[in-house]
Amino acid sequence: MKLSKGSYESEISKAITHWEKDFLGRGSVSVKTDIVRDMVIVNLQGILTPAEYAVCETKDGMLTIKNTRSVLVESGIEELKEIVLTITGEKVKSFHTDISTRTGDRVMVFKLFNDLEKNITK
Repeated sequence: MKLSKGSYESEISKAITHWEKDFLGRGSVSVKTDIVRDMVIVNLQGILTPAEYAVCETKDGMLTIKNTRSVLVESGIEELKEIVLTITGEKVKSFHTDISTRTGDRVMVFKLFNDLEKNITK
């Protein structure tokens, strides 16, 4: 039985939250996932610690935090791709991410080989 679009999105959000806690040692405040055509877009809020916000007050500090956080996430990319594959049955073609040092939000975009949205029920 196929899951609904909302069920896929919810399962991905839960799995990424679990990955954050296991791999990074802490999770975000909230996670929202959207499936749009051949993309899985994950918005994670509350990523940065209070200490990281303080470091981000300078340009060098901001670049250091962005780089460090990027390296951490990229080092777990295979597990993240496996999460998407396991839940959706679709392989990840590419992965893109960025973090806002002002809001503490991270966006992850998983570009898939196929149009997932077309193949699932609303």
